[in-house]
Amino acid sequence: MAYKVTFLPVARTVEVDPECFPYGDHGRPGSVLDIALTHGVQIEHACGGVGACGTCHVIVEKGMENLSPAAEDELDVVENAPGNRPESRLACEAVVKGDVTVRIPGWNRNLAGEGGSTKVS
Repeated sequence: MAYKVTFLPVARTVEVDPECFPYGDHGRPGSVLDIALTHGVQIEHACGGVGACGTCHVIVEKGMENLSPAAEDELDVVENAPGNRPESRLACEAVVKGDVTVRIPGWNRNLAGEGGSTKVS
């Protein structure tokens, strides 16, 4: 069953079909990062999507119940991410299982746009 993932503030919504996972080698198959990068939405991910750095930190605005549960290791990394909130997740670890809306924090977009390894579209 297909579902929608919305990325803010770029206001981009993509429809994904879990039958097509994995899209690429971007974090866990079907993760927010995997879906974002496959659909041209750039999210910084300095560690390559292995859940070690926290640069792919996103804020879940809607649909937290439609993501895989966060493991203790992920929560430890998120705790050190700038601007973290109770709704924060690592895009590389959060596997999408239904409609979800995530916000890419401004520091992540600025890093990406000012010399990071990726650009925000």
